[in-house]
This record gives sequence, C-alpha cells and structure tokens, in this order.
Amino acid sequence: DIYCNDLVWKDVGVRYKGNSSLRARSGKLPLRFDFDKFEDVNTDIADQRFYGFKELSMSSNYNDPSLIRESTADKVFRDFGVPAVRTAYYEIYIDQGDGNAEYYGVYTMCEVIFDTFLKDYFGSKSGNCYKPEDEGSSFAQNGFTLDGFDLKTNEDVNDKSDITEMFDYLHAGTRTSDAAQWRSDLESVFDVDGFLKYLAVNNTIQNWDTYGRMEHNYYLYHDPADGLIKWIVWDNNEAFQDGKQGGSLSFPMTEVGNDWPLISYLIADDTYEAQYKAHVKSFIETTFASSAMNTYYSTKETLLSTSAANERNGFSYNANTQFSSAIATLKSHNASRIAAASAYVQ
Repeated sequence: DIYCNDLVWKDVGVRYKGNSSLRARSGKLPLRFDFDKFEDVNTDIADQRFYGFKELSMSSNYNDPSLIRESTADKVFRDFGVPAVRTAYYEIYIDQGDGNAEYYGVYTMCEVIFDTFLKDYFGSKSGNCYKPEDEGSSFAQNGFTLDGFDLKTNEDVNDKSDITEMFDYLHAGTRTSDAAQWRSDLESVFDVDGFLKYLAVNNTIQNWDTYGRMEHNYYLYHDPADGLIKWIVWDNNEAFQDGKQGGSLSFPMTEVGNDWPLISYLIADDTYEAQYKAHVKSFIETTFASSAMNTYYSTKETLLSTSAANERNGFSYNANTQFSSAIATLKSHNASRIAAASAYVQ
C-alpha cells in the first residue's frame, strides 16, 4: 500500500530496479511501482493510477550526495530540446511490517518512457519504442543483431525493420563515396540533428554511462509524426563527473572508434561536426549558462536541505554530511565545463 497526501493506493506492485545502484551496499535501493499490476487478483484496483501514472521509477540517487544529478541531467536535456522524462523529488518512508515508517531518504521519480512519456512528449505512443541493451545496440557492423533492441510497444507485431533500415543507411557505402547522399538517406529515417544535440549536451555535462562507453541507457522511438527515429535519454545518475570505464567522452570524440558508429561516422563528417559544434556553443550560452544553472542549483539546495540532513548513514551515500559541498561542486563543474566547451568551439 502506498500513502501520499492523505490518500492510499492499494496492492501496488513493487520491485527493485537498476544495475550498479541495485548492487550497492546500501539500504536505499531503487524501486519501481506498478499501480495496477495485480488488477486481475483485485478488481477494485483495475486501471489504478497515481495522479495519472500507471508506473513510477524511483531512483535512489545512487552515489550522489547532491541528490540532484539525475533530475538535473533530465532537465537540461529537455530544456535544450532533447527528449527526456519529467522528474520529481519524493521523501520515501517504508514500513517493513512492524508499524514504524522508516525514512529512506530522497528519491528521484522518473516517469516511465512507455507509460506517460511518449504520449506527453511526442503526442502519440503508437510508434515502435525500443530499449536497446547489449548485443547490437552499439550499431557496429561486428556482432549487430536485432535481439539487442527490445520492443516496448507493438510487441505483438514485432516488426523491427525500421532499425534494420537505419543500420543499413548508417553503414552504406555512400558515406565515403557520396557524403551528401549518405546524409540525406540517413536523415530520412533518423533524427540526426536531434542526436547531435544529445551529444552536445551529453559531452558538456559529462555523462559517461551511455552510448559511446556502454551499450545501454537510451531509448529509440519511431515517431509517427514525421517518420523519424528519435533518441531518448535515460538513467543519467552518473552525469556531471569525469566518470568510469574510460570516463566521459571528450568534446571532439576522437577516441571513439567504429565500434560506436553513430558517433565516429557522424563526427568524421564535416557537415555534422559543424552542426554538433553549433549545438555545443548554443547549449553553454542558453540552457547551461552559469547564471541560469547557479540559480537552479541554489533553488534545489534550499528545497532539499532539510531532507538531505535527515538522510541516514548507510542509506544516503553521504548526503547527510556532504549535500551542500556537493551542490557547490556542481556549480564549479558548470564553470569548468563552460570553459572547456568554449575552448573547443572557438
């Protein structure tokens, strides 16, 4: 049972979610709620919704004493026109059966892509929506398979020919023999400019745990409005830091080989490189400008200061003692990344 604002939602499905955050030695584990999961057993909860949401993804703010990296990344992506979910902060209390509701701390709620996001952002959820993972999701020629593209809509039809078409255009011989034709063909099926905007934001904020380093943490949506496959960001809790597994990518991305062709092929094209640079410049001058971000960070510090101070040792990844210093670090990170981006685009 879930209680909020003096209301109750009965028999809600709950499970753990995540990867590294789920394996962390912490009592504060990430959760996923499904409000009508058991409607076949309890017909009273048929189509039960939490303020319009069937499902909620509750991130534990793993390894983040600032508590806001995930939500901030989604905010700057979305504000810059890159598809990203809406988020909100929740204080979570859990009664494990003894009648005492223990404070588990501040969680970041992320709306679920195939629940509310597609209809809200694109106006329709009738197109193919994929959650790529592992095999094939790098789009590299070596080892490519459609098995790595898990359909989250239209599962019964299971027609993945749009991914095959995108792959074929990406690897077409015209890339080296007729670049203009290659760009035209690729842009007929894939929102290339949207992907370049994503790269501009992702590399500026230093978000390493995604395409270019890892074969996960993004969705693809075949938008019926214009027929293009759109890139959707997901799971950004590792953003705003140098990173692991080789670290976040550099601005020129020259270290990325052909195992990640959506980056290496595009950035090797002069036209696309110029578009990418223009997006980096625009991002640091608008959405990510220090004046805007410092105000945002200070507002979130005020909002969450009491909640952070009450986080428990062993649950909060040191938010109870390092919250304010972590916010200050984000402000310093903003200034350093603007300087790095400015040097790159000049």
